[in-house]
Amino acid sequence: MRATLAEMLASGRVLLADGATGTNYFGMGLESGNAPELWIDAHPDRVQALHQQFVDAGADIILTNTFGANRSRLALHGHEDRAFEWSQRAARLAREVADAADRPIVVAGSVGPTGALFEPLGELTDAIATEMFREQIAGLASGGADVAWIETMSAVEEVRAAAQGAIAVGLAYTATCSFGSGGRTMMGVEPAALVEMFSGLGVAPLAVGANCGVGASDTLVSLLAMTESSPATMFIAKANCGIPQVVGTDIVYSATPEAMGEYAVSAVEAGASIVGGCCGTSPAHLAVMRRALDARVAGDVRARPR
Repeated sequence: MRATLAEMLASGRVLLADGATGTNYFGMGLESGNAPELWIDAHPDRVQALHQQFVDAGADIILTNTFGANRSRLALHGHEDRAFEWSQRAARLAREVADAADRPIVVAGSVGPTGALFEPLGELTDAIATEMFREQIAGLASGGADVAWIETMSAVEEVRAAAQGAIAVGLAYTATCSFGSGGRTMMGVEPAALVEMFSGLGVAPLAVGANCGVGASDTLVSLLAMTESSPATMFIAKANCGIPQVVGTDIVYSATPEAMGEYAVSAVEAGASIVGGCCGTSPAHLAVMRRALDARVAGDVRARPR
């Protein structure tokens, strides 16, 4: 049973995206300093196990383990030549889990930032960035991803380059930025400016929004700024699971499953069509979010009162 993200959004039902990848891998044995993408080769069973846990918790969308699977990020670990290969394989791992489910599950190809700065602050050019993203997204599409999930971006140039990469491959895409407590991304982008970033590209994103950041409350503030400026757009809210705290040698996120359930409902009321969790969000958190969304009165989230 398979459906595209566009088809599922058209149904009018609020969709639940999955939770964290990296922080959950730490609980499964990933060591600090190692890239999660290394598990595509080393531990594909664990990659699929987390996908399955999120599906079992009620996710409609699962993200591939490819957040840093571009040449720039993989070069830090000596694997820059494996961007296409690992993206393709990661998408296949997620696709197998999705296709075995008894309901439609969207496989979203996670596309994170390059980690490099654009000219004149750095050496990255639009052409180089677009090609990096095109290579990664081509691998994701080849492996069966339904959509390119561009996430945790902070610069206009990088968002547009990733979008251009998806358009070049012919894959639908979404895009989210990470907004800080000051209401802007690290590179100064305001939430209300996100919708206009894609002007002139020819193909618009299926949805835009906010992810990561410093917790649910700031994500909701960013979301409200977007929905007020562009109420007809489909929006994504994928907030961190509270604030990270150091407990002994571990980093623990502060939000309880119940708090994340409340956030999920608040995100829908603020205008989100897709809700999920970012860093620290476990399958247990997601299961409570699923129950909270299912308990909410059905209706068109974009027709909410002003």
